[in-house]
Amino acid sequence: MGRRKQAGPFDFPTEVEDAKVRERALALLRDNGVRLPTFAELAQPDRIAKSLSAALANISADAPHPLNLQRVHWFNDLARTGSVGTPVHIELPPALTGVEARVVVVLGALFPMIAAHKVLAAYACLAPRLVSGRFDATRQRAVWPSTGNYCRGGVAISRILGCRGVAVLPAGMSQERFDWLARWVRAPEDIVRTPGTESNVKEIYDKCAELELDGANEIVNQFSEFGNYLAHWRCTGPALRAVFEALRATSPDLRLAGFVAASGSAGTLAAGDYLKDELGSRIAVVEAVECPTLLMNGYGEHNIQGIGDKHVPLIHNVMNTDLVIGVSDQATDGLNAVFNTDAGREYLVRRLGIEPQMTRALAYFGLSSIANVLGAIKMAKHCRLGPTDVIVTVATDAHAMYASELARYLQRRHNRGELMPETAAEIVGQHLLGAGTEHVLEATERERQRIFNLGYFTWVEQQGVAVADFDRRRSVQFWRGLHDLVPQWDEMIEAFNRDNGMAAAA
Repeated sequence: MGRRKQAGPFDFPTEVEDAKVRERALALLRDNGVRLPTFAELAQPDRIAKSLSAALANISADAPHPLNLQRVHWFNDLARTGSVGTPVHIELPPALTGVEARVVVVLGALFPMIAAHKVLAAYACLAPRLVSGRFDATRQRAVWPSTGNYCRGGVAISRILGCRGVAVLPAGMSQERFDWLARWVRAPEDIVRTPGTESNVKEIYDKCAELELDGANEIVNQFSEFGNYLAHWRCTGPALRAVFEALRATSPDLRLAGFVAASGSAGTLAAGDYLKDELGSRIAVVEAVECPTLLMNGYGEHNIQGIGDKHVPLIHNVMNTDLVIGVSDQATDGLNAVFNTDAGREYLVRRLGIEPQMTRALAYFGLSSIANVLGAIKMAKHCRLGPTDVIVTVATDAHAMYASELARYLQRRHNRGELMPETAAEIVGQHLLGAGTEHVLEATERERQRIFNLGYFTWVEQQGVAVADFDRRRSVQFWRGLHDLVPQWDEMIEAFNRDNGMAAAA
């Protein structure tokens, strides 16, 4: 295919744009036995037909099986074989957090195929393109720019649909990401390594601009895809509310004081918009102090993998942000060692009185998940929250994605490949119980304007977004207007399923 102009991020698919492309997609998914779930079903999995849910019992959550699309939600059980009425979550004890506020973490590792919640964003970004005929799954490659988990989610979705997925990510990301991708891509050249590590998002954009010159490549950029935002507003927000309501059922005096999430692509932050509208909670954004972009227009390098930075994502509703919280990668690397070594867990049991079962559950927290937890602790201290206050956050992925990073850290820091008890004590004292209120910014109107304006240099000057489009994101009406897209997309998905004969499977 020759060069073509790709639709811009504000050009939302709301109708069938190319009937012939859609017909080819219908045939492809019919041949592959794929039924597309609606956003409503992923928000409330009890809407999914019982016949599909029953069939899932015999399908591995890690398999590239079409039915696993029905598992792309927050309500999977711990075994990842069935579903639950309230999303699985971990409430961290005050002895661990050092605060009275109740810190609750919902687990992304229970999502299918990639064991991370980014697969939800990937599906949400591609499905509207597919059902509208904008993306030709039989002739085009879906290109997934990412710092790790989103591109894995995109490759998984692509493989299930029967199209070709291309992962674009920094070469310095964890080895586990590349090992997973090697098993799932169609060809080795579908893994594109860009220079740098977590902070080198612009280098990803530059590679995508090069790939976009070939019309066979459809760039599905999570940082500017409003489908990413809407998936978390429609699905993640209500899931977190369900967790809070379950807590409040036994403790009626509880209030949801805050939602905390790392900046990343800013998709997950949309859950904060939902929770603020519904329950009045504040929204705190976490970033690395080694690269304090939102805090102070800064730059740098860090290893909190999963929170790509040095820019403000287009889909970040900056004007709704209440706090910006800086966390050091020294803290996340160190606590990753404490949470995932015998010496570290033994210290938590012996000195802090943490139950052994709780220490084992900490393996559900990857590097960015630990950053979110630390952000919640710092928010609790900064806002002086008490025992009736709840802060909810997400564990994007689990330690399984970072075993190689742990080995590197231990070798680099201790030169012996193991964690000693006295070092565990030092890490916990300094970075967990010692987490303070430094690097916490109250997002006043002036600070919000500053952060919003910072995005201009990426999106208008570098990526060619029209100034008028960029500026309309200042208004709350813009973000609330996006909500109308979700029922439209659901209608298009339902029509697509009917037309390819898969609606009967429901």
